[in-house]
Formats: sequence, structure tokens, C-alpha cells
Amino acid sequence: MTKEELRNSIIEIAKLTGQFKLRSGLTSEVYFDKYRFESQPQILKNIAKQMAPLVPEETEILAGLEMGGIPIATALALETGLPVAFIRKEAKEYGTCKFAEGCEIAGKKLCIIEDVITTGGQVVLSTQDLRSEGAIVNHVLSVIYRGQGDPTRLTDINLSFDHLFDFSSLV
Repeated sequence: MTKEELRNSIIEIAKLTGQFKLRSGLTSEVYFDKYRFESQPQILKNIAKQMAPLVPEETEILAGLEMGGIPIATALALETGLPVAFIRKEAKEYGTCKFAEGCEIAGKKLCIIEDVITTGGQVVLSTQDLRSEGAIVNHVLSVIYRGQGDPTRLTDINLSFDHLFDFSSLV
């Protein structure tokens, strides 16, 4: 599947219109329901194929953010052979009481994987958590970037950012 075919598949299956409140607090008349494209094996597989070349060479662990980044990071792990850490929004209050599951992250170079980013608010919070545990986090990748211009919240904390599609290419 070419990138253009993938783009068209995402539009067909995941583009919704109406009134939607985004995590950022903004409202939008167009919404991309990431679970609709993440739940389709062929689309998810092709997202991973298209994203694999964007993973920085020095990456040791893919860090999939709860919840939408986890299936993408898992598919990307199958494509690249890199291990995955599953990153919760908050540490669980039982068992291991961790917010990063799956791999030991201290001293490792992580690339954060997310589905859709508008302002990067959750990425900023998760990056702070990961860095506080000793992870080296300098990169973030997403399938869709909904924001406008440079994502300053990410660059302000020294994250480089890449994505497959920007919002304007999907609407």
C-alpha cells in the first residue's frame, strides 16, 4: 500500500464530522477516530511500514503511549524488531506500581509513539515521567498531527517530531 493509498484508507474509515471536543480542550468539526484505523490489521500493518523509516537509528525502545499509541508501537515493533514499553498516563496503584511496562527504560534511548497529536500535552507529561525514570527521550512520532505550525510544546522540551500525515492532508 502506498502512502497515498494509506491516507485514503484512513480518511475512509476514520474521518468523522460533527462537533468533537479534543483532549487539548479545543473543539473540531472533523475528528479522526484512531481506534477505527488501529483496529484494522491491514491499515495498522501499513502504518507501521510507513513509520518504520522515521524511527531514529539510535532508538533502543519504542514507547507507546496509552492507549492509542500502544497498538501503533506494537505494530512498529513487529516491523522494526525493536522492543516496546507501554506507557500509562498514571502509574498503576497495584502490582508493580509502574507507569512504564514491558521494558526497563532507565538509560535507554526511547522514541515516543503516539496516534494523533494536536498540542502535544500528553506527550509532554509522559516525556517528563520517562525522563524522571532515567530514560533518554529525544524523539516522538505520530500517525496524525492535527496541530498548526511547529509543535512548540514538544520543541520546548527538546523533542524532535515527525508524523505520517498532517491534518490538512486528511481533510
